[in-house]
Amino acid sequence: MAGRPYRVPRPPLAASLILVAALLAGCSVTRPAEPTRLRVLQMNLCNSGMAKGCYTGRSVDRAAEVIRAERPDVVTLNEICSGDVAALEQAMTQVHDGTVVAAFQPARNGRTGDPYRCVNGQQYGVGVLAHLAAPDRGHTVHNGFYPAQDPADPEQRAWLCVDATGAYFACTTHLAYTSSTLALAQCSHLLGVAIPQLHARARYQPTVVSGDLNLRHSGAPDVRSCVPADYRHRHDGGVQQFMATADITIESTRSISMAATTDHAAFLVTLTTSRPQDPAA
Repeated sequence: MAGRPYRVPRPPLAASLILVAALLAGCSVTRPAEPTRLRVLQMNLCNSGMAKGCYTGRSVDRAAEVIRAERPDVVTLNEICSGDVAALEQAMTQVHDGTVVAAFQPARNGRTGDPYRCVNGQQYGVGVLAHLAAPDRGHTVHNGFYPAQDPADPEQRAWLCVDATGAYFACTTHLAYTSSTLALAQCSHLLGVAIPQLHARARYQPTVVSGDLNLRHSGAPDVRSCVPADYRHRHDGGVQQFMATADITIESTRSISMAATTDHAAFLVTLTTSRPQDPAA
């Protein structure tokens, strides 16, 4: 007598879904990159008190007004005193939820090796403010001095980057004003040596560099000769420059009046980049 065919019972649908979830439980699933819109605001505040032709003592207050009005995600600051960073960080926290980080890098006094000083005694240099959108994965600060400096100028120039983990690097610098050839050498070091080393050491992320380079588009020398061929590049018509890696799309640029409180208009760049989403557990 022939036996009946044996069939393995099929588990119910709910049990099948639980089994699939269990199999995926320990596996990381990479989600597509998520486009992120960023607004980067560059300002040279001429607030050291040393440059009498542009110092007014009012540029930090005006900068805070611009930050509150424009709500930038990143602010790069040149010619500031260390105390200015806290005031402008407060303005950023007033317009953003979540985390705002502030970094400051003093120039170096080439005669003493100490930080260069503003007339008020505070350290003088460059700064970066960055809003870290949720989820906040932390940040790291990177900085350095250029190997090429003007021996006749006691102010030795530096660069500064904030690594917003999982999102971007935001960098600034203020290059030598005494020699455009020296400024070009410093620019070449930043974009051709320092930032590639940063990518290799920390990991690659989309990168923006914004600052007063004391170099001009179509100048002699031309600032474009130090910008890597695959970088995006915009300028304010003067010496403030914005550069970004090729995975960043620049949507628009705009100059903003600083109401005669400093000798440079603010320079706002709107862009999009890609931020990987958190892996699904």
